[in-house]
Amino acid sequence: MEEIDIYDFDKTIVPFDSGSLFVLYCVVHYPWILICLPIISVTGLLKLLKIISFTTFKRSCFMFVPLIPLEKAVKKFWDKHEHEVYKWFLEKDKRNYVVISASPDFLLKDIAERLSFNNLICTRHNKKGIIIGENCRGEEKVLRFEKEFHNVKVIDVFSDSLYHDKPIFSLATGQCYQIVEGELVPFDFKEKYGE
Repeated sequence: MEEIDIYDFDKTIVPFDSGSLFVLYCVVHYPWILICLPIISVTGLLKLLKIISFTTFKRSCFMFVPLIPLEKAVKKFWDKHEHEVYKWFLEKDKRNYVVISASPDFLLKDIAERLSFNNLICTRHNKKGIIIGENCRGEEKVLRFEKEFHNVKVIDVFSDSLYHDKPIFSLATGQCYQIVEGELVPFDFKEKYGE
């Protein structure tokens, strides 16, 4: 049986949320996208009021994609931020692994190529920046992982979020690692979650 590790991406391999930072980057470099702000603000409010789902809200967040030269923007974004990848990840002796993230595929494919990720699962978007299917978050990460990988044994799992990534932490047969300010903090799943 193949052994595999799972890594979250945002605030795990890099010290920031790449999707949010990319939106800010685009606002600075392509300020005309601010015309989308009223719609994003309304959907953000509806999400806070629990009227719409997080996936529905996130669908509006990247509605500006058709208004920018996306490939160029992504390349320049990672040119600026690639050096921020945590050294522990670059230096780690990694067995076969998969990076699973809620961030957009159009944003992570570039950095995945630069860092030679073994496998990448993330939120899929169409050419207009609209999410295809569900946002790859929480239980969805496990569903997507199990759909793509069969007869594998998950050994170690790495993530910053004990709350959102409990589902992927539950897959670990080896060690769970919470990433705290760039440092690996090992923990026992049963002790942490009381299960």
